[in-house]
Amino acid sequence: MPTCDVVGCDREAVRAVSREEARKVFRLKEGRGKAHLCREHYKEFKKKTKKERKLRYLAWRG
Repeated sequence: MPTCDVVGCDREAVRAVSREEARKVFRLKEGRGKAHLCREHYKEFKKKTKKERKLRYLAWRG
């Protein structure tokens, strides 16, 4: 299993999200593709991007 890509975290990753989106919230280790996040950082990611995700959903919905 991959480990969390947030700098200073070595926990096991449970989710992968867009590296671009995750970079807006966290300092990430060098890498390409998706950013892997542990449970705690994924929860924090969801909280900090909630408004942006809702706006994107509403725009998509029309």
